[in-house]
Amino acid sequence: MKKVILGLSGGVDSSVALKLLKDDGYEVEAMFMRNWDSATNHDILGNPDLLDEICPQEKDYQDALKVAEQLDIPLHRIDFIEEYWNTVFSYFINEYKKGRTPNPDIMCNKYIKFNAFLKEAEALGADYIAMGHYAQVRHEQEKSYLLRGVDENKDQTYFLCMLSQKQLRKAIFPIGHLLKSDVRKIALTAKLYTAEKKDSTGICFIGERNFKEFLKNYLPAQPGNMVTPSGEIIGKHDGLMYYTIGQRKGLGIGGSNAYGSEAWFVCGKDLEKNELIVGQGHDSLYLESNWCIAKDLNWITDKPLEHHPYTAKFRYRQKDIPVEIEYIDSTTIKVFYPGLCRAVTPGQAIVLYDHEICLGGALIDEVYYNQERRKY
Repeated sequence: MKKVILGLSGGVDSSVALKLLKDDGYEVEAMFMRNWDSATNHDILGNPDLLDEICPQEKDYQDALKVAEQLDIPLHRIDFIEEYWNTVFSYFINEYKKGRTPNPDIMCNKYIKFNAFLKEAEALGADYIAMGHYAQVRHEQEKSYLLRGVDENKDQTYFLCMLSQKQLRKAIFPIGHLLKSDVRKIALTAKLYTAEKKDSTGICFIGERNFKEFLKNYLPAQPGNMVTPSGEIIGKHDGLMYYTIGQRKGLGIGGSNAYGSEAWFVCGKDLEKNELIVGQGHDSLYLESNWCIAKDLNWITDKPLEHHPYTAKFRYRQKDIPVEIEYIDSTTIKVFYPGLCRAVTPGQAIVLYDHEICLGGALIDEVYYNQERRKY
């Protein structure tokens, strides 16, 4: 009988995953991760405005505890606050300083859930760790493969693209073969405490609060001009870090006699001039690209071949885009997608797939349309 320790977040997905592990006959324990502490970060930053509740972790812990008690499973509570600050949040802030749009969930999986958590679980005698992700793993004798979750709308392999083979060898995803609707049904039938709990949204340490107001606590705002691709000033922005490529909402500019009624979108950033470049039309050519450079490569199982047909996602829940890759060096690739892709954004991940297998990913660094580098 193998021992598995599951990351129990206090949500319905991990609650059902815990039940399924127990039903399958594993020796099961659970662990609640505490990754953020407003009081600790108040001490670091000297900012008294951060003392209010940033993430309702205590409520989540109480929900996790009730589920663990229902299923008669031990629950450990572990603090990863320092690790989270050093490996995830510092990265998050530094990327925004560079004008990029980071994906902290990917780094949280790499450094916290499948690294710090794994070490703690192994110290408790675990053979495997488990998470409530919508993903699947196929363990073979020599290698393990990360596979898409059955629920296409919930598949979370995008966020797992930076896992190593060593980490994946220790992983189980109990709900990856289920649809979200099936997970809810199991929770309701078992009368789990979290059966009707609303799914969490956003970044865990921010919760439901206003993102712009949160970011102001860590990065000083530098307002500047909002300009068209030809350089005409049409408004003011609050700070480049608050905007992402392809964004429509929150620009504060509408139709006019000079430009017509077509919607405006963020088409680029000029960090040197502190200008936000905006253009009209969802399908504006300024938002299209056909190749990019991506760095910090991570291949989970096998190294992909050059100029071989694969597919990729440049953001979560995006439809697969046909791509081919070319190696620049051991950590950097060129990614070609002749069919074009909209709003490929530096700082985000490109995740490569061979049908159902997630091969791994890299972080988007530079974006091009033919020979023109986009001001992203």
